[in-house]
Amino acid sequence: MRKMVLLVFLCSMPLSCFAQEIAQKDSIVADTVLVPNIKFHYKQVIIPAALIGYGIWGMESGQIKSFNHQIRDKITDIDQKTTIDDFSRWAPAVTVYALNNFGVEGKNNLKDRSVILVTSYVIMSGTVFGLKSVTHIERPDGTSNNSFPSGHTAAAFAGAEFLYQEYKDKSVWYGIAGYAVATGTGLFRMYNNRHWLTDVAAGAGIGILSTKIAYWIHPYLNRTLFGSKETKSTSFIAPSYDGKVVGICFVKSF
Repeated sequence: MRKMVLLVFLCSMPLSCFAQEIAQKDSIVADTVLVPNIKFHYKQVIIPAALIGYGIWGMESGQIKSFNHQIRDKITDIDQKTTIDDFSRWAPAVTVYALNNFGVEGKNNLKDRSVILVTSYVIMSGTVFGLKSVTHIERPDGTSNNSFPSGHTAAAFAGAEFLYQEYKDKSVWYGIAGYAVATGTGLFRMYNNRHWLTDVAAGAGIGILSTKIAYWIHPYLNRTLFGSKETKSTSFIAPSYDGKVVGICFVKSF
């Protein structure tokens, strides 16, 4: 069995908080950066950065490319394919709205969570489309050269992180269920011979990171777009792209 080790080096500048009173001599080292209305946690980027890094590294590493082919040969040995991944990619995000409709309230109201979700999908779609345009990686089935990264997987993991963030204070199992569905989506993309393991790994990292960024910048974005905390009738339109289908997301809240 080949052993592959991925080393991810994250450089960060420590942030220290000093007490105003001269008598207090203890310094507090924070693990967050506070930019006006934006709270960024260093530790939260480790997993998505590692996934993205593995995917990018795999484009140049002969060993990882060989491992990609071994995985492909093992899981695509069955002729029958499935289209479940075309639907499961949206399931985690849709679950957030379904739970709210059934009275299980999440962290944010309809307007805020909708803006967060659209922001996440805009970041995710733009990143996926940009990488597909410049990498030109051939799909395992040889149908096209836009394999990297997996748009289906990115959408699924963006939704899974969205579900986790909205309901993590209720129960961690909501997030676990969302991530299980997202993982299944990635596996089905490989099973259907549409993506390599590295495509799926990078897509997962992009999806997670896109939603995290959407939550980090939401306070600033909310203030910029709406100006106040009063609930008003608002609408939001943004493009969506999953590597195959171009669409438009429209959200209206009251």
